[in-house]
Amino acid sequence: MTILSILLQADTAAQAAAATVAKQEEISLLYLLKEGGILMIPLLICSVILVYVFAQRWMAIRKVSDVDPTFMPRIREQVTEGNISAAKSLARNTQGPVARMIEKGLSRIGRPIDQIEKSMENTGKLEIYQLEKNLSILSTIAGIAPMFGFLGTIAGMIILFFNIQHQGFSLENIAGGIYTKMVTSAVGLIIGLLAYVAYNYLNAQINKNVNRMEAASVEFLDILQEPVK
Repeated sequence: MTILSILLQADTAAQAAAATVAKQEEISLLYLLKEGGILMIPLLICSVILVYVFAQRWMAIRKVSDVDPTFMPRIREQVTEGNISAAKSLARNTQGPVARMIEKGLSRIGRPIDQIEKSMENTGKLEIYQLEKNLSILSTIAGIAPMFGFLGTIAGMIILFFNIQHQGFSLENIAGGIYTKMVTSAVGLIIGLLAYVAYNYLNAQINKNVNRMEAASVEFLDILQEPVK
């Protein structure tokens, strides 16, 4: 074998090695997710549930948050004029938890104030329950997603030590365990963080509706104690 052929073979091998390194440096997100192993399946399920529950709850809360600013003034006008049937019709034809709570109060007019207040309070609790429906799923995901990531860390360490024991210590042998460890931990923390933020955001929107309902309830009770024209 001549020196020229040896040099050509060496150059070809160097080019192949460089191409391999360049290919390995181009790591896609899909490649990393695949390297996470089987524990990526429950994390994927958690992410799908997270998106679905957040979108469904967000649309539902946003729908009931659109309150007509003239609703309570019109209720006041009808009640102070003694036109209770018109006030009931207005509340019945208006969407939202505030209107349903006021309608319940109107249906109890004639009874003691404390009974009217109690019936409105019970209706308000039912409305809040509907707003908070399935919201606990987000808090659950915020807790268990990082746990799946931690479990992936344990699995990655087991793979790492298994490869070292049976195949010797080298970067190629331990890469699989490292990928599983880091990818599942990162994905679990990201999903948990997103679920935590989504849960608190929706809770803040619900609290705004609760405050609006409480203000409407107080205003309605004040209206009932005003003299009838």
